[in-house]
Amino acid sequence: MMLPIAIDSVGAACAHVLLTPHPVAKLMSARAVARAWRHGRLEARFDAAMPDRPARPDAPELLPPNRMPKRGKIGSDRARIAMLHALAHIEFVAIDLAFDLIGRFGGQFPVAFIDQWMQVGAEEAMHFALLDRRLRQMGSHYGALPAHDGLWQAAEETATDALARLAIVPMVLEARALDITPATVERFASVGDHASARMLCRIMADEIRHVSAGTTWFTWATNRLGLDSPKHYQILVKQHFRGALKPPFNASARRQAGLTEEFYAALAT
Repeated sequence: MMLPIAIDSVGAACAHVLLTPHPVAKLMSARAVARAWRHGRLEARFDAAMPDRPARPDAPELLPPNRMPKRGKIGSDRARIAMLHALAHIEFVAIDLAFDLIGRFGGQFPVAFIDQWMQVGAEEAMHFALLDRRLRQMGSHYGALPAHDGLWQAAEETATDALARLAIVPMVLEARALDITPATVERFASVGDHASARMLCRIMADEIRHVSAGTTWFTWATNRLGLDSPKHYQILVKQHFRGALKPPFNASARRQAGLTEEFYAALAT
């Protein structure tokens, strides 16, 4: 897929991804934007406003988290499909989160920030494609079940502060995925769904790098401002995150991502 010829800036390209509603078209747009940046076809201009909300397809129906149906035990096909659908929705929203981060805040960072988050956006698109393909192999598809909108609520909460966005999205929400994915992999493997288990392991390896990107640029920005990175992280999480950081933590994966215990231990409940 090629971008429209009129799109020649990073800002316009990121807005294009967010304003593309159809899942397949969005992932293709994400890949096209990342490729265009990599090949030097986009200028580092931030001349387009990011939408308050991305365009969304007619399905899935978006529900508040407390209205989401219970998934049940992982041993049934229905429960595994529900889990994979929930993960597919997270990756679908993560495409928009990556490109919104670039388009909204990229001008505050070096060009290397754009390089890294373009790669993240392309990988989120790949993750969504993997999960949707697995759903189809199991007789379902993305959009067949309802989903919740909590991830984009975090984006709305941090829409005016780059440090808050980095603290909450990669360093809280994506870091939480590092904590829970190994147990999810074990549950899929325990019922013989090794295809899904392998896929989730592959996705988790990428997510460690995504959390690392958040930690790297959060630390870069706080150091530049003369702030103590862990302490400022704790302040921002208390201000912007609705909920608690719940152990157990995957300390090994978090350390690989540079998210050491000095950041989050004081916030644990």
